[in-house]
Amino acid sequence: MATDDAGVALTVYSRSWCHLCDEMIAGLHTLQARFHFSLQIVDVDADDGLDARYGEDVPVLAHGARELCRHRLDTSLVTDYLAKIG
Repeated sequence: MATDDAGVALTVYSRSWCHLCDEMIAGLHTLQARFHFSLQIVDVDADDGLDARYGEDVPVLAHGARELCRHRLDTSLVTDYLAKIG
């Protein structure tokens, strides 16, 4: 599982003009008040491979290779997941 010095490292694959991405990121910042995890935001438009992989199908929240959510933050799923692995 992906971790860093701060513990669990989650990644959001997003793009700058995506309102769903903004909503997911805001929700994750709220969860950071309850759970200790770092958040990396990756712009899929900056990488041809990621753009081809995700296309318009963003945001995607992942922990390492494991996809947790797509399009909308599933707060209860992510909360349960973080409680389980933390």
